[in-house]
Amino acid sequence: MIIYQSSKEKFIDSVLGGRIDEILIDFYFKATRKHVSPAEQDAWKKSMRYMRDLLDDPEIPSDAGVSIEYQIPLTSKRIDFVLTGKDETQADHAVLIELKQWSEVQLSEKDGIVNTDFFGEVSHPSYQVWTYCILLENFCEAVEKEKIELNPCAYLHNYIEDNVIKNAIYSDYLLKAPVFLEGDREKEKLRTFIKRFVKYGDTTEVMYRIDHGRLRPSKSLTDSLGKMLEGNKEFYMIDDQKVVYETALFLLNKSSAKKKNVFLVQGGPGTGKSVVAVNLLVEALNRGYLAQYVTKNAAPRAVYESLLTGTFKKTKIANLFSGSGSFTNVERNLFDVLIVDEAHRLNEKSGLFGNLGENQIKELIEASKFTVFFIDENQRVTWKDIGEEGEIKKWAKRLGADVCSLELTSQFRCNGSDGYLAWLDNALQIKETANVFLEKDSYDFQIFDSPVELRDLIIKKIAKQIRHG
Repeated sequence: MIIYQSSKEKFIDSVLGGRIDEILIDFYFKATRKHVSPAEQDAWKKSMRYMRDLLDDPEIPSDAGVSIEYQIPLTSKRIDFVLTGKDETQADHAVLIELKQWSEVQLSEKDGIVNTDFFGEVSHPSYQVWTYCILLENFCEAVEKEKIELNPCAYLHNYIEDNVIKNAIYSDYLLKAPVFLEGDREKEKLRTFIKRFVKYGDTTEVMYRIDHGRLRPSKSLTDSLGKMLEGNKEFYMIDDQKVVYETALFLLNKSSAKKKNVFLVQGGPGTGKSVVAVNLLVEALNRGYLAQYVTKNAAPRAVYESLLTGTFKKTKIANLFSGSGSFTNVERNLFDVLIVDEAHRLNEKSGLFGNLGENQIKELIEASKFTVFFIDENQRVTWKDIGEEGEIKKWAKRLGADVCSLELTSQFRCNGSDGYLAWLDNALQIKETANVFLEKDSYDFQIFDSPVELRDLIIKKIAKQIRHG
């Protein structure tokens, strides 16, 4: 979904006429049925003036394509500004520009993370826009099949060079997506970057093809785990996923039997809890830590073990995954890290008859120097499920463990729509929201009497998509 799309010439005219923020607000409401906050409106107005000045160069073609606030398919993430056209060989290019109003940040010990006064810990802009490129390459078939080149960068037009935002610790990401700062010299560098890829206008509707192209199925978590264990990166985490992941690794390095840590990660459905959990498992193992992935539900463990048998010895794989009831008699601090997925499903007692152990939360914290709990309290299924934030914090305090809490909010299901989830909460009377009506053009909501009916309809829809693909 694109909020605004036009040519460079018309974009500059809109900014010069002082109407660009009003145009964006109108288009945004028509596309999302949501209102823009005053802060975002002000940011648009200021940043678009900088982009007008930047593009006011005769060597950047007037018919280059301009797209603003492009929502990445299947996510709620938006790319601030995209310029499209052709290079000197007539190859199609899209320059992705992450815009920031920042004037300063502080270094972080965590990979790809910066500290800000207002937002706290966030992804470095280079990491952020680079991973947006990865998402487009993974999900948009047109990018791969039609050989559309993506060129990410970030423009911090209020930021004066201070050896922080371009510090050497971020060099890997700065190479992937350079950062340009305040001042005429930096502006000229960004123009040079743009003109490497956009020498001629957008005559082939690059962004239209990306936006309306067929979506490839996302990489399967289970199909990728084997490669991940061999050291190949299959999932690139973005924004709050990256912050959670790096925070977990930071706490893992600090944890010991005398300095235990508990990390509580809240996140709704589709926010990537399992993706972060498995990435964390793999990285902990690669760093030589004794780690296990823990779930009450046996289904994902069985899938992982079945999938990886043949690649690794079955005993090795079985030792990576465990049920939540397996820690009633485990030696204290045996593990360096336990990664507890779906921790909201934890029970008090363990065993087939619920007669073993004292409390699963207590036993997990005792068994490990560092314990990560991924929870969504709205997904508790039975009265026996005790995985609540308050209960976890209670046991952490009793056992002398420090607690850190973060939340995953970025949506990667339901077409990346927080609005859909808000509507669903309202429809199911979970909580009242302003999203009373569902936009029928974007979703097909049905209720089935059996999972077989649902499966059959999905098969039909996939076949139809293939025929028309």
